[in-house]
Amino acid sequence: MTPALQAIGITKRFPGVLANDHVNFELERGQIHALLGENGAGKSTLMNILYGLYQPDAGEIRINGQTVTIASPHDAIARGIGMVHQHFMLVPPLTVAENIILGQELNVPATRPLGPLAVLHRREASRRIRELSHQYGLDVDPDAYVRDLPVGAQQRVEIVKALYRSADILILDEPTAVLTPQEADELFVIMRGLAQQGKSIVFITHKLREVFAVADRISVMRAGQMVGSLSPAEATREKLAEMMVGRKVILAIDKEWAHPAQPLLQVENLRVMDDRQHMSVDGVSFDVRAGEILGIAGVQGNGQTELAEALTGLRKAVAGRIHMAGHDMTHAHTRQMIEAGLAHVPEDRQKHGLVLSFSVRDNIVLCQYYQAPYARGVELQFPVIEDYAARLVHLFDVRTPGILTAVGSLSGGNQQKVIVARELTRLLSHHPEQDGVAPILIASQPTRGLDVGSIEFIHRQLVRARDQGAAVLLISAELDEIMTLSDRIAVMYKGHILATLDAATATREQLGLLMAGIVHGEDGADHNRSSIHP
Repeated sequence: MTPALQAIGITKRFPGVLANDHVNFELERGQIHALLGENGAGKSTLMNILYGLYQPDAGEIRINGQTVTIASPHDAIARGIGMVHQHFMLVPPLTVAENIILGQELNVPATRPLGPLAVLHRREASRRIRELSHQYGLDVDPDAYVRDLPVGAQQRVEIVKALYRSADILILDEPTAVLTPQEADELFVIMRGLAQQGKSIVFITHKLREVFAVADRISVMRAGQMVGSLSPAEATREKLAEMMVGRKVILAIDKEWAHPAQPLLQVENLRVMDDRQHMSVDGVSFDVRAGEILGIAGVQGNGQTELAEALTGLRKAVAGRIHMAGHDMTHAHTRQMIEAGLAHVPEDRQKHGLVLSFSVRDNIVLCQYYQAPYARGVELQFPVIEDYAARLVHLFDVRTPGILTAVGSLSGGNQQKVIVARELTRLLSHHPEQDGVAPILIASQPTRGLDVGSIEFIHRQLVRARDQGAAVLLISAELDEIMTLSDRIAVMYKGHILATLDAATATREQLGLLMAGIVHGEDGADHNRSSIHP
């Protein structure tokens, strides 16, 4: 049978980077083909070429056996290719129907001509959208406003939008990144239904568990090349991870039982505004004890970012208290918190974790450069700083040409290792029994955008910090990461903590319901949190 889509010898160069190096890829009709690879492996470049966003320097694209030129997304859509991007391309104030026909208005029958334009026949568009939704089990209401829809429903709208444009080939780019586990499972059912009705799907993901849940075929890219393609029956998580990284990767973290001691971080009724002056953290209370990891689970955008910023002095709380080792640090500046023992692996490493134009050496001592032994008065002690930086680069396996290299020139994984090296080394020089000093680590999305090798390393470091007596607050949108590392798990939804569970007994189903705002009431029934007042 002729493949639905073929990419043959695709090559794409950017200044200083060979992003795709003679890549071959094949998608059969009615197939779900998962595409795996590290961040920067070249998979997004390949998909952007297939969708007309980039033009290849060499190679050939075939659809149903015919060689084609795809010069733009308009060409791709005309040839039956639709792409659902990780960040949805929807206009929140418009209805579902208005979003779906946006850009296609003149293709909808008109009630009467109006010069070269037409008055939209919304009833006909809504009827067709309802038919498509029913046919493929997508369940969207054409008259609903997008701003009122949960994330999972918005993603279904994006898929319907592609189907409305007669797409036979769907490219789904990290489609589960913002979904709860239940929403992800619902998406997999939809994908399987689409494939059974003849649609062909490219499924880009970095989550190994997901490829086994839904893929018919798995291909892996590394460093711009296609390194292998195999069936789920031939694959294992370990084998796929090794193909992605180029070496064996230990996926399971060897973690002993926690032995928590006294609380080092205590948060009481904290309230924090976001940049739009909305209450993004609304009455949150919890504590983190020495020798434990407390994970904050939740779909991104439920107040986690503002919580982390308030706890690290980057954003002021409007109410509530923050205590570190019994000391009130609610209105402390970031430097005061650092000097009290706080370490921070920020969500945005380039904005809040590094000075990109500074060297690796200078970034290593960014929080301590003014203290002994790195300074004597106003004079920096460069031999001491350089010895310290070289030691940490070696211990944390930072891949850099040298300690004087600008940190902005390193890969994302190595930039993250610089931050982890700086923060953990400083953190573990503190001890809980020291008066006024509390070793607290706040790690916010610590492995976002990293390959499985870097993830493995950073996970080990977080567990090491816990085992050496630090109180670790882990904030992550990756549920597998939360469940793997945490000793207790608190679930955050719309600025509230709905529940705190023992990680040893918590299930994906429990956590997924809480992440969607569903709480289990005393009457035994489930209730949507949006209708429950704090």
